[in-house]
Amino acid sequence: MQQVYTLLVQVGRTTEDGLPRGASGAALVCYASGVTEDEAVRETVAILKQAGLAPLDVTGHGSIDERLADGDEIPDEERALMDRALAENAVIVAQMEPLYDQA
Repeated sequence: MQQVYTLLVQVGRTTEDGLPRGASGAALVCYASGVTEDEAVRETVAILKQAGLAPLDVTGHGSIDERLADGDEIPDEERALMDRALAENAVIVAQMEPLYDQA
């Protein structure tokens, strides 16, 4: 059964990533559908590579059911993106925050 997993992905720089000048990479919050979290991670990494990004690390935060069981509150906007990821069998990038090296 397909589920939606919340993933935090750290990406490095590539020439075609579209990140701001001076950024060393970015952190992305993604919602990805999959039968297992491993499948969702593999699909997310593949999609991000196709988009010209360089995934370095992926941290799984569980399925929606696991997050609710852990006491997470999931706002309506976040739930709507999760529903879309499930309905479209897709990877949704919900947030992308550039990262900068600290001098």
